[in-house]
Amino acid sequence: MPIPTLPGITAKTITTSRLTTRVLFSGSESGIPVVFVHGNASSATYWEDTMLALPAKYRAIAPDQRGYGDADPNKKIDATRGMGDFSDDLAALFDTLNIQQAHVVGHSLGGSVVWQFMIDYAPRILTVTVAAPGSPYGFCGSKGVDGIPCYDDFAGSGGGIVNPEFAKLMKAGERGTESQTAPRTVMNNFYWKPPFKSDREEELLTSLMSEHIGDREYPGDLTPSANWPNVAPGVWGPANALSPKYAGDVSRIYNISPKPPVLWIRGKDDQIVSDTSLFDLGFLGSIGAIPGWPGADVFPPQPMVGQVRAMLDKYKAAGGEYQEIVFDECGHTPYIEKPNEFNAAFHQHIQR
Repeated sequence: MPIPTLPGITAKTITTSRLTTRVLFSGSESGIPVVFVHGNASSATYWEDTMLALPAKYRAIAPDQRGYGDADPNKKIDATRGMGDFSDDLAALFDTLNIQQAHVVGHSLGGSVVWQFMIDYAPRILTVTVAAPGSPYGFCGSKGVDGIPCYDDFAGSGGGIVNPEFAKLMKAGERGTESQTAPRTVMNNFYWKPPFKSDREEELLTSLMSEHIGDREYPGDLTPSANWPNVAPGVWGPANALSPKYAGDVSRIYNISPKPPVLWIRGKDDQIVSDTSLFDLGFLGSIGAIPGWPGADVFPPQPMVGQVRAMLDKYKAAGGEYQEIVFDECGHTPYIEKPNEFNAAFHQHIQR
């Protein structure tokens, strides 16, 4: 269903060389472009308040990514390319809108897209801002700050680790709270730190459920494995695209030129991208929530935050720069939970 936009936001259908999708705009067409990349189980809708808060000299642009919202449902995500489809889609949008360079902002999976966009299209980036970004080594199935795979077949990552009931309820449009896996319950317990709730809860819930659902979308397909937890990545959809199997050589990011400055903002109480993530099978196994855990030597909790920091430290050592800001009493979506604090740091960063 169409999601109502806030006053000052314009929604347009844009067709690029790769994708037809909904794109949200605010600000003057002559403004300096700031491109916002949303996360998983959401859409461009999540960025609206942040877009409107930009200083007057900027133009905000936020697309529904492939596999989400009003993007063409016939365009699937080739997970074997990792974040490649998303990155190329973003570059094609730049071309269609005649954007030579832009400030680029990504949240969660959108942050993972930004890591790839930095590798692929560094000269087109003015600054990078990432909010609770995914690890550059992918989601689940790796250990240590250097992202060593737990298994050769990358078991414990990809579409097979997604709770199928959550995807089922998303597809059904379930808006209640009777189930712990209901989209509203998940959103209000994990997207932000309770008791916070957004004034736009209904629109954000609709946005969450606008993700495309299916074996070639979300949660995607899977491959049986002899390794715990007996599922390895498939080849379709965003959950598989986030597997470390398809992350590629992370060291490529250290060698990009030019190196845009990076602002990394996260919530101290994030339960999704965390070194103790409640969505990471390694951590859930370690606390006894999933039986058969093979132990910390084989499949420890993924140090997601530690991996991001280690990568950015190497980026800095290679001549780049970054700043890490952590908000107290904040979960996975700092730009919604702490908008004043987020915007103060974000605006200072892009106006440097």
